[in-house]
This record gives sequence, C-alpha cells and structure tokens, in this order.
Amino acid sequence: MRDGKDRKTSGLNIYWAVSTAIVLGAVFAPLSWAQQGASGRLNKIIEQFENGEPSLVGEHWQLNDLEHNAFQMDEFESFLNEIEFKGASRPGLTPIVRIPYEANQDYGHYVKQMLDVGAMGIVLPQVKTPADVTKLIRAMRYPPQSGAEYPEPSGQRGWGPSTAMRVWNVESQEYSSKADVWPLNPNGELLAIAMVETREIVDNIDAILQVPGLGGLLIGPADLSLALGVGNPGPNSNAPEVIAAIEKVGAACKRHNALCGIYMRSDVEARQEEGFMLFPSIAY
Repeated sequence: MRDGKDRKTSGLNIYWAVSTAIVLGAVFAPLSWAQQGASGRLNKIIEQFENGEPSLVGEHWQLNDLEHNAFQMDEFESFLNEIEFKGASRPGLTPIVRIPYEANQDYGHYVKQMLDVGAMGIVLPQVKTPADVTKLIRAMRYPPQSGAEYPEPSGQRGWGPSTAMRVWNVESQEYSSKADVWPLNPNGELLAIAMVETREIVDNIDAILQVPGLGGLLIGPADLSLALGVGNPGPNSNAPEVIAAIEKVGAACKRHNALCGIYMRSDVEARQEEGFMLFPSIAY
C-alpha cells in the first residue's frame, strides 16, 4: 500500500521518488494493514465471524503449522515480528498455531509458551471427545480470580505474556482481560480450535460443539480419510465416507452457530452455504 503523498513526487528526480515511496510504504502500509475494526476486536477471525463474514488465510489470519513442520519455529518468530507494528491497534494478521502435540498428550507447557509469545488461537490435533476440548481450554485460560464472571472451565495457565503484550500492543491489564477464550467470554480474543480428523469427533460432534469455551473446528480431510479407513488423501479425501462426515460437521456447525473451517481448497461461497467460515486454503 502506498500513501497518497507518493503521487506528489513527479517533480523530484528518480532517486528521491523511489526513496520517498520506500519510506512511506514502510511506515504507513503496516499501520493501515493493522487498523482495528469498528468492533474493537483484536482477533480478526472473531471479528469476521461476528460480522457474518468468512476469515481468509493471508487476509485476516495466518496458520502456523508446527505439527508437521519441525523447522517452522524460526518462521513463526519472524512472522510475529512482521505483524508487530509500533502504534498499531492490533496485529496485521491474527496468529494461529497448530501445535505439535495430540489431544491425548501433555501439552499445557507448549500452549502456554505459544500464547505468551502472542498466538491468538491454538489448533489441537486428534481430538476425539468433549473432555479433550475441555483440556485444551483449561490450558489456554488463567485461573479464575475473585468475582470472575466466567470461572469454568477453570484455567491453568501461568502469567508471563510480555512478548504477547508487545505483539498485541496492549498493556498488562488489558491483556489479562482479553486473553480468554471466546465465545465463553464474549470479550475474549483467544480461539480454542479442535481438529476434526478422527471418527470419534464426528460421532460426538454435537456434544463437542457444546463444550463451553470451544472457539471453533477445523476439518483435516486427509487425516479424516485415513481415520475412516478409505485411503491416503489425494482423491480419496473425496470418498463418500469423507464427504458425508464433512457434511455432518458442517450441518452441526450451522445448527450451533459455530465457527468451523476446512483444510481443503474450496470455493468460499459454496463452503459458507455448508456451514464453513474459516479457510486455511482457498480456491481461486
């Protein structure tokens, strides 16, 4: 994005024109990119959903997949530095992390670390039961304090979000009030997202969607295909069993008015009709 002042450089020589463009682009583009919406939301995914609009990867949010990319920690750190703009009212893209731990493992320490450096959402692989979801929510929340309006599920996270406060560009008190799971806390800016990639979560979908604090679902068609026993991804992720499972989850999301996404290059409008509003990949 270029500031309008760039167009007034025609009377200068090429050197000054290029220099001015670079300086103005570096200063004003990030700030425009990161402007806070009319809702006052820091998390663009939540803002989009509350406005009835889809959330598109690269436009509203960034998915940092640390489950399948063991070398992405450096990339994630660079990404956080890129979206941290001094004076901006929120990060340019909402940072979401898919952690390298499965639902049946001990991952509380890792969730704490990712939130402390600025993540606004945690994606948990291999979820099967409502108890799996509650475990994630507890790891993401701080313990309830005296007079807490939303004390349950009680949190277990320890305090230490100095980097997160810098990325979010908020002070300590504001961070503590907003670093909670939405929609359990309507003012929360954190998303607890469960991966849909097991037979069990599809079977339990209505109970899963009623767990207090669940922010959304994200379908992984490839692993779901494997779990359903219809073959390794590619064309087999379009097997009738997989399509039926996707349709079942989408219908449940519509019934519960829940945020749901799908790991599949998709026509956004068509998928919205099916109940999906979160898109890690898009068909153009």
